[in-house]
Amino acid sequence: MKELLEKLSVCVEFGKIDIKSPYPPTMKDKEGAFELTKSALEEGISPEEILEEALIPAMSRVGRKFSRNEIFVPQMLMAAKAMSSSMIHLKPYYLSGQTKRRGTFIIGTVTGDLHDIGKNLVAMMIEGAGWEVIDLGVDVNVDKFIQAAEKHPGSVIGLSALLTTTMENMRKTVAALREKHPTQKILIGGAPVTAEFCTKIGADFYSPDPQGAVEYLKTLA
Repeated sequence: MKELLEKLSVCVEFGKIDIKSPYPPTMKDKEGAFELTKSALEEGISPEEILEEALIPAMSRVGRKFSRNEIFVPQMLMAAKAMSSSMIHLKPYYLSGQTKRRGTFIIGTVTGDLHDIGKNLVAMMIEGAGWEVIDLGVDVNVDKFIQAAEKHPGSVIGLSALLTTTMENMRKTVAALREKHPTQKILIGGAPVTAEFCTKIGADFYSPDPQGAVEYLKTLA
């Protein structure tokens, strides 16, 4: 069983989605995350074990490598896709309540911003860390964030902005959320965003990369 989980973890780390996937070339024609997760469940390995001993360690390694510039967005996306193929088998257990999530993370790109690659990476990394992710998409207005917060009490909200012109909308969104829900935990990120800006607008945390967001959420779960 341990060997199966180690194989699955390697597949996720290096972006081997399934047996048909040609990437990475060194693992061509070998089973990927999709098949190995199915096999693990069939052998009686619990969804929690698969998550804790294979997926989370793999995505943590990916996140650290990305933070150190050892890999880049394409490799990270492939790892996230492999993790998502594994989650296809695990999600029914979460939906039925058999397996518990660490918490709920709501994410969206603020009003006026249509860029979603960074947001998607963060969402996939956080899902791989055991959280339920509610992705509101791009160009999300303040009301949508407030409604999502009310629908999911105790959730954490992540705001993304790639344009300097939409940072003002990020500020307005944080202010509106604080007015309605003073204790709401809010993370922010995006190319032009800084730790100084985070403090200035009253958000709880800023990270320049997805792994930082994952590490922060660990302190809350």
